[in-house]
Amino acid sequence: MALPCVLAVLCLLVQVPVVASETSPGRIGINRVNLAWLSRDDQKRVLTEMAAGGVTHVRLSLSRPVNKSIEALEIADRLGLRILLEIQLGNKDYYPQGTRPRSGFDRIWDVYRLSDLDLGRFRAGLRAALQAIDDKGIRLDAVEPGNEINYSAYNGDLLVYRKPGGRTPRNVAEIADRDAFERGLDIYVEAVRIAREELRATMHSRGAAVVSAGLSDVGVGEADGRGMERLDPGEVVSLLREKGIDDVVDAYGIHVYPGRKRDAALMRDVTALLDFCQPQGTGRPCWVTEWGIANTARACPIDDREREGAIRAVRGAFAQLMEEKRLEAAFYYDWDTQPAYSVWRCGALSPAGAAAIAPTSEGAPAR
Repeated sequence: MALPCVLAVLCLLVQVPVVASETSPGRIGINRVNLAWLSRDDQKRVLTEMAAGGVTHVRLSLSRPVNKSIEALEIADRLGLRILLEIQLGNKDYYPQGTRPRSGFDRIWDVYRLSDLDLGRFRAGLRAALQAIDDKGIRLDAVEPGNEINYSAYNGDLLVYRKPGGRTPRNVAEIADRDAFERGLDIYVEAVRIAREELRATMHSRGAAVVSAGLSDVGVGEADGRGMERLDPGEVVSLLREKGIDDVVDAYGIHVYPGRKRDAALMRDVTALLDFCQPQGTGRPCWVTEWGIANTARACPIDDREREGAIRAVRGAFAQLMEEKRLEAAFYYDWDTQPAYSVWRCGALSPAGAAAIAPTSEGAPAR
């Protein structure tokens, strides 16, 4: 090859942008689910505010109406946002006609049972959605089928008691309908396998990571008070591993809501919750697909100093886990919809929000 041609090729290579998520210690992002419920103008406004605020990675949802979800993905992609797509398994199109969801007794929404999920319907619906996404040239960074499948708020195989306040299960042996719950986990593993296969059939998202459903960290005290069955994340990960989840996922999803504590306690609790997260080769690393610290203040301008300190402590725990290759991503919950947890306050990104979405080296306190 002539020297001018070589130089031209080298110049082109130098100009190719480096993808942040492939070179940084971990992905740092934020949640904005259910954009399908907004008008296109509102979708664009929210996502533009996020991009202008320094957000680089977002967790968005594929929910009904699916075409509106895909509109939001297109806007996010055009803004250069890297997308973790949560596939909501509560979509009624994935279940046989006439399937009735489990009752939440008006304390929580009614939800379908994982054990009723029709894998054929799921594949058909997901294939159509991914093809539509691909046709628009959208590249997904990762896909997360399902959400909090260890908690009755999102898995109908777990009960909501008619009256709260009693003792709820402490382990899988105490689940009221253990057979249905475990059958649902078997179906879930197959659904994730289908998601992986359908992703690999796309042009733009074939390299997307597959993350298992983010598991709830709701404790037994809260579960008893709400009258809702749940299981510890570590126990459910163990059950899923026995059923072959490691063959079809790149990482385990987990949610972290540690509350406000002293910095050392926050870091200790977060690290303990994620003790099942392991580097590739010894298990699977984790993605924290939701985490948050509450600030219930409504006044403007917002006083976010206390929450900012707690967020920096959590980010410190995340940074250590990322250095150990046990954690690959952390997505704060939420941008602008949850009164206590949101970071878009008084028409701007709050100081705590800036700390939550800062690059890894900036978000954690110096050690």
